[in-house]
Amino acid sequence: MTHYYDRSNLTRIPDLMKLAPQAASSFLAFEQEVYHGSNVIPPKIKELIAVAVAHVTGCPYCIDVHVQKCKKHGGTQEEIVSAVMIAASTRAGAVLSHATHAIIAYENALGRAEAAEEQTSVSPGSPGQTAAPDCFC
Repeated sequence: MTHYYDRSNLTRIPDLMKLAPQAASSFLAFEQEVYHGSNVIPPKIKELIAVAVAHVTGCPYCIDVHVQKCKKHGGTQEEIVSAVMIAASTRAGAVLSHATHAIIAYENALGRAEAAEEQTSVSPGSPGQTAAPDCFC
């Protein structure tokens, strides 16, 4: 393989399906239902959503496939770029709003540090204290 992304890799999907037939069947049924089981959202809009999500997930295969389908359903370059910009803005907004957790964690760490200082000054090495893991990621 000369590079990571090669559209011809998609020809290997049947191999994946043979290796996990039940999961593949379930996925394909789900995909069929989502894209063709309801007309509440028109096909072009479904594909614009898929293009936007593909950019958030970073899947070049999905980007290619859903841009082609969107174009087939009458989608324009302007609509596609607008959908991608909405996805980018929404993703950035999520990062920004999750930054509130950083502020709270910082403030909580200050409180824990002060509590730890008090605990140490009152009774160093108190029995029964165990340290919880800081993070699992």
